[in-house]
Amino acid sequence: MLEAGDIITLGSDAWRLRAPLAGSSYGIVWEAESLGSGTPAALKLVNREQMALALPPQRARWSACAAAEIAFLRGLQPWDRRHIVRLLDSGAHEGEPAMALELLDGDLASHLAARRARGDAVGAAQALDWIAQVNQALAKVHQYGWRYLDLKPSNLLLDAPRNALKLADFGTNRPLLDAGAHSYAGTAGWQAPEQCMPEADQAYRTDARSDYFALGALLYYLVTGTVLRWCARCAQAYRELGAPGAARALAGHADPLEADEAALFLAHALGQAPDTARAPLLALLRALLAPRPEQRPRHALEISRLLAPAAAALASVAAPGLKAAA
Repeated sequence: MLEAGDIITLGSDAWRLRAPLAGSSYGIVWEAESLGSGTPAALKLVNREQMALALPPQRARWSACAAAEIAFLRGLQPWDRRHIVRLLDSGAHEGEPAMALELLDGDLASHLAARRARGDAVGAAQALDWIAQVNQALAKVHQYGWRYLDLKPSNLLLDAPRNALKLADFGTNRPLLDAGAHSYAGTAGWQAPEQCMPEADQAYRTDARSDYFALGALLYYLVTGTVLRWCARCAQAYRELGAPGAARALAGHADPLEADEAALFLAHALGQAPDTARAPLLALLRALLAPRPEQRPRHALEISRLLAPAAAALASVAAPGLKAAA
C-alpha cells in the first residue's frame, strides 16, 4: 500500500510521493517531487490493489496499456509536446510500467464542474480556442501513427497560466495502419457511433475520424454545458445492456445531432445572431458529428479551415456572453 513519503525510483530519477491525485480502473496518480531537483510531477502507477482482483487477461491488458502510453510519449519530439502532456521519467515499479508526467492544474472535467458551480459558463470563443488546441493534439497523435479513441474532458489537463489544454492518458491508442476491426476501447459517453456499435463479428472498426466525432461532442458540451443526447444514450445502454445489447438499443438513432440540440448550441453560442453568423458554427459542429466517418473531416487541416470562419463569426457578433471568461 503506497503512502505519502514513499520513494519510487524510475529510469533517471527518484520521486517522493506527496499526495494521491486520482485513480482509475487500472491506474493511480500521485503528486510527487524529484529527490534530485525538486521538480513536481504526476506519478502514474499501475493500481496494484485492482490488479490483484483482476483476471490474468485483464492484468496483461492493463500492463500493456501503460507500456503503450510510455512508448508513445517517449517517441514524441520536443516540439510536438505543446498540447500533449510531457513525460519526465519512466521505468518500472514492482514489475509494472510507471511514469512521471508534468504536473498541471487538474483535468478539464473538474475545472468545468467548478466553474459551473459558481455560475461561470464557458464562452463560445473560449470553447473554440480549446477545440483548436485539442485538434492540434489529435493531429500529433495521428501524425505519429495512432488513433486516440478516448477523448473526454477528464483526459484533458489544464495548464492554467497559459489557459491551455494538454491531452493525456494514451493507453487506448491503436495503430492507424491496423485497419481491421478491434475490441472495444474508450468511454461510452464520448464516442462515435462506430465505437459504440460493433459490426456483425462484435468487433469495432474505427479510424482517426472517430476522434473527430469526440471532438464535436466536446465542443457541444463546452458551449451548452450538457452532454449530447446520443452520448448519454450510449453510456446508459452500455451500463444497462453491455456491448451487444447497447448496439441493438442504439441502432435506431441515425443522427447523433438532433435538431433541438443544434438550436440549443447556436442559442448558447450566438444568441439571436443572424443566419450569416450562425452558419459557420453549425457547419463545424455538423461536420464533426456526422453519423458516418467518411462524412467527417479527413484531417486536422480541414477542421482548422472550419474553425477559422466559426471564430470569425463569433468575433463579428457583439452579444452578451460571447467573450470567454479568464
